[in-house]
Amino acid sequence: MTVQDVLSHLWNFFSVFLGIIFFLELTAGVLAFVFKDWIKDQLYFFINNNIRAYRDDIDLQNLIDFTQEYWQCCGAFGADDWNLNIYFNCTDSNASRERCGVPFSCCTKDPAEDVINTQCGYDARQKPEVDQQIVIYTKGCVPQFEKWLQDNLTIVAGIFIGIALLQIFGICLAQNLVSDIEAVRASW
Repeated sequence: MTVQDVLSHLWNFFSVFLGIIFFLELTAGVLAFVFKDWIKDQLYFFINNNIRAYRDDIDLQNLIDFTQEYWQCCGAFGADDWNLNIYFNCTDSNASRERCGVPFSCCTKDPAEDVINTQCGYDARQKPEVDQQIVIYTKGCVPQFEKWLQDNLTIVAGIFIGIALLQIFGICLAQNLVSDIEAVRASW
């Protein structure tokens, strides 16, 4: 087997590999559109499982805090989802100081504050809902993510189309290179 044969096979493999990835991305996009309610349920399930383990893993805690601060949300569908966490639930047997509270990342931010008040969520869910809205975000992260996705749909679609075009361009270049290798080999 010559070097040209090896190169030709490698570029064919690369082209087929890019084609398979493109097809899988296209399939995932169609399935995400068709099964959007299932994906929403899975996202809800994922967030609630992570709320249960909030204090168990510092990386998970940082991820949840970042998400809640970025999307200005609290819990999967609302602040009461924090009842799933042993430190934040409102049961009488919970002796934690954080009882009936939420993490600081659920708190509305005061632009005048330079230092984050990590205790701002304490007892927040014991207040009436009208008063809660002043102190914490009451919207859940799943609806906020859906809103963000709708607001930025053109940007998200543009990114996916750009990636798809790059993949198609890569497939075309690989096939062009294979043709050039075949032409050089035929001229010998």
